[in-house]
Amino acid sequence: MKHTPLELMRVRTGDRLERLPICGYHRLLFAIIALAFFFDNLDLAMMTYLLGSIRTEFGLTSAQAGMLGSASFVGMAIGAICSGMLADRFGRKPVFQVSMIIWGVGSYLCSTAHGPLELGAYRVLLGVGMGMELPLAQTLLSEFIPARQRGKYLALMDGNWPIAFICAGLLSYYVLIAYSWRTMFMLGAVPAIFLLVIRRYVPESPRWLESRGRHAEAAEIVGRVEQSVMRRMKLNVLPEVKPVVVAADAEISGLRVLWSSAYRSRTLTVWGLWFFALLGFYGLNTWIGALLQQSGVGVTKSVLYTVYISIGGIPGFLWAAWAVERWGRKPACVTTLVGGALMVFVYGRVAGSEADAAVLLLTGGMMQFFMFGMWAVLYTYTPELYPTRARASGCGMASTVGRIGSLLGPTLVGLILPIAGQAGVFFLGALCFLAAAGTVYKFGVETRGKALETIAD
Repeated sequence: MKHTPLELMRVRTGDRLERLPICGYHRLLFAIIALAFFFDNLDLAMMTYLLGSIRTEFGLTSAQAGMLGSASFVGMAIGAICSGMLADRFGRKPVFQVSMIIWGVGSYLCSTAHGPLELGAYRVLLGVGMGMELPLAQTLLSEFIPARQRGKYLALMDGNWPIAFICAGLLSYYVLIAYSWRTMFMLGAVPAIFLLVIRRYVPESPRWLESRGRHAEAAEIVGRVEQSVMRRMKLNVLPEVKPVVVAADAEISGLRVLWSSAYRSRTLTVWGLWFFALLGFYGLNTWIGALLQQSGVGVTKSVLYTVYISIGGIPGFLWAAWAVERWGRKPACVTTLVGGALMVFVYGRVAGSEADAAVLLLTGGMMQFFMFGMWAVLYTYTPELYPTRARASGCGMASTVGRIGSLLGPTLVGLILPIAGQAGVFFLGALCFLAAAGTVYKFGVETRGKALETIAD
């Protein structure tokens, strides 16, 4: 389908993208962004497996180890808020690439640390890069995939998190046999060169270009996408798009949109969701390997147990990818959070008893089923709640609030553990997930099957 320049100015970029059939172009774009997301999560997951070894080498108390485990989340909070504002101002693609450079450099520097303070500082830098990249990945992908399958693709992208968690564990298991935790951080820096692939194959978001008034550039990119779809699917013509009268762009953008009357309720809801969900998740998962070691499990065996438990996250995110499209975002979110709270409580009871390994692994796997499914829903739901002119800021700020929870989680566990034991730690995690579920159930809106522009309106 061809448009005159005048018509292109009247046809919304989103309408042209929404009517495209899903094909190899979308799957290639998904694979590239998801792989970058995977590498970032690989670095993030490492601390779960390395904290016990680092604690032993530096002779840290549980509170000090918790603070070190939280260091990267300080950087992630900074990175998330900065990347959202920068991406809404300067574009998704350039900020995405910069984030990969920062976390690559940060991971390498962690391998050179000679003390806990130095390692903590480098973990903050690494966190800045990770915090920048994660919300941008969901923002960028959401602006290319049509609404009818957007939820599935966003959920599948976040499925890289349990896979990265498992890969980080397997890598740690074999590396720690012959080398130290420093080698793991050095290996984690290598994938930063993947930014060259991003630079070559991922275009700037045409929805963002249009929101900035750069209509000709947006039309050019959408035209290339349309040609690629037609070539891959052997189509002579694409479904018709009816020109519409586009309302003038709103004057405000970025962070100011989040607190406008139209979006204030959504902002408070998603902030509450991210804060409590991440406080519970990272409070538990950052410590899970160290808690196993405290129960008498050896270092390498605890790493292997944590990997086995994390396998439960794979069917969890696959189920979530189905549920967000079949049930809707809101019921899928509440279900994963309530299920996570229940299984966290059960696993805490099992882990603190004399239960055999099979029961421990089964209950732990069910816990991760719901917790990693929760992640898939979070990354699907959040970018859909805001208009293009503030989507990256909305995702970035939600991630920032979540990282505050991430920061508090491991530190609180380190403080609670000597007082209330492992039972108190898991009880705290269960309460956090219930609080997040209650927030979404009471105030959340449904976004399933709607174009981003329709949800924004």
